[in-house]
Amino acid sequence: MIRQLVRSYVMLVAVAIALFTVPVAFTLTDQLRDDTRLAVMREANAMALLLGDDRPVSCEALEEMARAYEDEIQVTATRNCAATLPRPERDAALEEALRQGKPTVDWGSDFIWGDHLVVTVPARQQAGGPVVGAVRIQYATEEMTSRLWSIWGFRAILALLVLVVAALIGVAVARRITRPLRQLNDMASRFSDGDLTARSPVTGPPETRTLARTLNQGAERLDTLIASQRIFVADASHQLRTPLTALRLSLDNIADGVDDEFVREDVEQATAEVVRMSRLVNGLLVLARAEAKVTDAESLSLMDIVEERLAVWRPAADERGVTIALRGSADDRPLALASPGHLEQVLDNVLSNALEVSPDGGTITIQVASRSGQVVLTVLDEGPGMSDVEKTRAFDRFWRGQGLTGRTGSGLGLAVVRQLVTDDGGTVTLGDAPGGGLEVTISLRASQRSGG
Repeated sequence: MIRQLVRSYVMLVAVAIALFTVPVAFTLTDQLRDDTRLAVMREANAMALLLGDDRPVSCEALEEMARAYEDEIQVTATRNCAATLPRPERDAALEEALRQGKPTVDWGSDFIWGDHLVVTVPARQQAGGPVVGAVRIQYATEEMTSRLWSIWGFRAILALLVLVVAALIGVAVARRITRPLRQLNDMASRFSDGDLTARSPVTGPPETRTLARTLNQGAERLDTLIASQRIFVADASHQLRTPLTALRLSLDNIADGVDDEFVREDVEQATAEVVRMSRLVNGLLVLARAEAKVTDAESLSLMDIVEERLAVWRPAADERGVTIALRGSADDRPLALASPGHLEQVLDNVLSNALEVSPDGGTITIQVASRSGQVVLTVLDEGPGMSDVEKTRAFDRFWRGQGLTGRTGSGLGLAVVRQLVTDDGGTVTLGDAPGGGLEVTISLRASQRSGG
């Protein structure tokens, strides 16, 4: 928009310059032609009077004038008293001056002028008398051409300078005019990125001030509604955990005291549903807390956290014969910027998904590395993987892929992972693992402190 405003402003100034400067330049050019023509014609008439006077003193004066203008003009005459002057060649202009007594002016070109201005004037012995000769003056137009370049060149340079100044002023004015719009755009960008606290300053013309106030009011209302929703989800999830735990304990007690296999099977199925509901409630609670963004990022050793969580998950993996392999140098312990507790939850969700889709006897590979100012955590499994369509939906809440062995997931795991990683300024992507399976790549900001 700034470019369009500057372009329009410069074009408007250029049109104004053309309307006022070009006519003036043409007027000065015409004035230069007229002044030069009148000056040469005046000299030619004076020489014609001397040529028409047959006295010796007049002839001497004519020859003296011709010598005086020798460097600037060339004078020719058709009369014996001008014997020292060259006689002009007979042409239509000379014939017209001698026979009809009419002066002629020839600029030598139809476009402005040529190299010489030629003026031919008849000479008479007395006013109204017969023509006795003619004077021809050939005036070089080099000086006129130089003055012409001065007229147009000066105005062209001046116009260029004015356009440059106009462009600079246009940029400043355009930036000032569009500043409220840029502020509104910045607010919209931050808002689309999830920063619901973004607000736009109420500045600029009345229209932008009204728009800014409207957007700020809408953002305030939306922030309030989403905050209320998060509080409700967090409170509801927290309140549901206690009765679900009690219900599971009751079902376990019932299962222990029942001998009927059909009843026991129904109780175990109900217990599995309670477990799934508990995982769903826990996921909602984690997601609500993650969206609250109540903590600041700190420098944390990713390798230490990975080793700690692996110690928790290895027993569950060993029950199914799944091997969890950690790749990376033990001495390379990069520090990542993350909020306390986020990395643990991220690893728990990623490892839970990987373990669920891994076949018995499979391997889950975890890699930690430093790359270009980032700390990268990669988790690879040997499960069925995901198609491109599934990868695009994997981060949606409550979406569950077809590759889950027991389909006991809540559909919130990867949604929680993305929310936590994004809050810490990182990214998470899904890819195909070499040899099949899914590759989860988590990139976090590296801390300025060395990992040691």
